[in-house]
Amino acid sequence: MDFEFGIDVLLTSPDTLSELKGSRFALVAHPASVTKGLKHTLDALIEAGARPHCVFGPQHGARGEKQDNMIESGDYLDPIHQIPIYSLYGAHRRPTDQMLAGIDRLVFDLQDIGCRIYTFLTTLHYLLEAAAERDLSIWILDRPNPAGRQIDGLALEPGHESFVGTAPIPTAHGLTLGEMAHWLNDRFRLDAKLRTVTMRGYDLSSWDCIAWPETQPWVNPSPNASSLNMTRHFAGTVLLEGTELSEGRGTTTPLELVGAPGINSLRLSQALYEKAAFALGGTLIRPCHFEPTFHKHAGALCEGLQLHTDHPGYAPQHHLPYTLMAIALKHLRGNIDGLLWRHHEYEYALDRTPIDVIAGTKRLREWVDDPDQDVDQLIDWIEADRRQWEAERAPYLLYGAPPLPSITSQG
Repeated sequence: MDFEFGIDVLLTSPDTLSELKGSRFALVAHPASVTKGLKHTLDALIEAGARPHCVFGPQHGARGEKQDNMIESGDYLDPIHQIPIYSLYGAHRRPTDQMLAGIDRLVFDLQDIGCRIYTFLTTLHYLLEAAAERDLSIWILDRPNPAGRQIDGLALEPGHESFVGTAPIPTAHGLTLGEMAHWLNDRFRLDAKLRTVTMRGYDLSSWDCIAWPETQPWVNPSPNASSLNMTRHFAGTVLLEGTELSEGRGTTTPLELVGAPGINSLRLSQALYEKAAFALGGTLIRPCHFEPTFHKHAGALCEGLQLHTDHPGYAPQHHLPYTLMAIALKHLRGNIDGLLWRHHEYEYALDRTPIDVIAGTKRLREWVDDPDQDVDQLIDWIEADRRQWEAERAPYLLYGAPPLPSITSQG
C-alpha cells in the first residue's frame, strides 16, 4: 500500500503548501506528529518554507515528556527553532487570545488512538471552538485510527462532560480525528472553517484491512501508548484508572495489563473465556505477575493478566475491549476483598467518582456493583449505543467502513 499521512500529502501538494506559507499559522503537535519518513512535522514544515508562528502541545507535552495523567506542562521557547511552545495541558486547556494573537490558521496534527477518553479528541474539540469563535481556519492533517472501525462502550451521557469526554459518543468511536472534526463541527453547530487533509492509500472498507499500515513504524503519541497492542485495548484498560487495580503503569507494558496483589489470575482468565468469549476477537489472555516501579501498587507483586492481539488470529470486528474489561470488573467485584473503585481527583472533575468520569455515565459502575444485573443487560445497552453511533458517524467516513457485526453473549 502506498500510504501517506496527511502531513505527507500536504508537503507534496504545491497549491495547499503555498496557501499555508501565505498564512500566519499555529501548529498543534506532539512526538508522533511525524511524516512517513519519521521527520517531525515542525521540522518538515520549516524545511518546506512554512514556518509556524507558534506550536501548541497537548496533554503529556509537545515532546511527550510527561508520564502520568494530571501532570501539567509549561510554556517554553523551542531551543532549535526559537518558536514559542504553548501548553494546552497546563495553566490553560484552551488557547488564549494572547496565544492566538495574529494567527489566522490552526494546523492540527496529532496522532490519536480512537478512544473518547484519550484527551487529544477533547483538545481538538476545544480548538474547533476557538477557531469558530475567532473566525480562524483550522486544518486537520489526518492520521490513522489504530483501533480501526470498531465501536464499543457506553455513550457519554449529558451532564457527564469532562476533559476525558465532551461529546455523546461511545468509548471506542472508530473514526480518525479528521473524520471526527467534521462530526464535532456539525454536532455542536460550530461553523468553524474546517478542512481535513486526508491520507493517501488508507482504506478501512473491509475488516481484512489493517487499521495501522504495516509499513509504518509506531511512534508513541504519549508515554504509555507504547504499542499497537496497547491502542487496541485502551478503550477497556483505561477503565482501570478508576479502580484500585493496576493497569500496568510503572511496567514496560502499560495499559495491556490488569492486576493487583491477591488476584486469582487463573480464575479471572477462566471467567473471561466463559463469559466474554464473544468480545475477545482472538485476544490471547496470559496469566502473569508484575511489579510496578511507580503508580498503583508500586513495589508490590501483582498477579493478573496480559492481553495480546499481536498475532495472526486477531479479529478486530469481534474485539470489544470495553465490554471485555467491564466483564472482568464484574467478576472481580464479587471475588476480591476491599475496595474496587478509587476515590481521588480525576481530570479535575471533583464532584464525581473517577470511574463515572471515565465512563461518562453512572451505568457502568452501577452495573458492576449490582449482583442482579447480568452480562446480557450490559450488552443491550452497549449495542443500542453502538447502533446509534454507527448511523450517526456514517456520513463522515472518509476511508470506508465494513458492516458492524452485532454482539450477543452467545457470540
